[in-house]
Amino acid sequence: MQGEELLRVPGDDGERTDAARNRRLLLDAAAEIVASCGPDKLTTDAVARRAGVGKGTVFRRFGNRAGLMHALADDAGRSFQQAFMAGPPPLGPGAPPLERLVAFGEASIERMRFDGQILRAAEQQGGADLEHPTQQLIRLHLSMLLRQIGAPDPELGAYQLAAFLNAGLLLHLQESRGMSTARLQASWRVLVTSLAAGAHG
Repeated sequence: MQGEELLRVPGDDGERTDAARNRRLLLDAAAEIVASCGPDKLTTDAVARRAGVGKGTVFRRFGNRAGLMHALADDAGRSFQQAFMAGPPPLGPGAPPLERLVAFGEASIERMRFDGQILRAAEQQGGADLEHPTQQLIRLHLSMLLRQIGAPDPELGAYQLAAFLNAGLLLHLQESRGMSTARLQASWRVLVTSLAAGAHG
């Protein structure tokens, strides 16, 4: 896909087999803690105990809790990135751009069921930084699709659509306002189809 490449998590390139195995062990342990106890219980001590390694191993690999949380969020997003960049349509290449826009938002909202707590916690640790590689990749993808449907300002539109898909906002709407996944997905469809209609109006 022109202009896009899979997000590379720092430290992954050329990683030794034993280092990669340790990384996988630690990330799996961290994900288990978040799933069973919530992100507030995720500490370097807890991950070390769950993984059966020394605390120094966690620090050497991720630096601190924030680094661990960012790595966990990046890891959770890898399969999603693969799906929208190289997977089957309509989320992946091969479908019309409007269908891909709709599918991207619907899939982003759906994955809150599984990765929402991790993504929100990473945002609270600074992962919502607009210059974070994950955020840049999402906006790049959205702006490409907006450009293909003829939106008048794809760059600004990408920021607006990405804001709708912010994990903290989506979880707030679901948990505090009682909005269902289906309702949020329907709202996304209305939003992107109105953008497409405006582009051709």
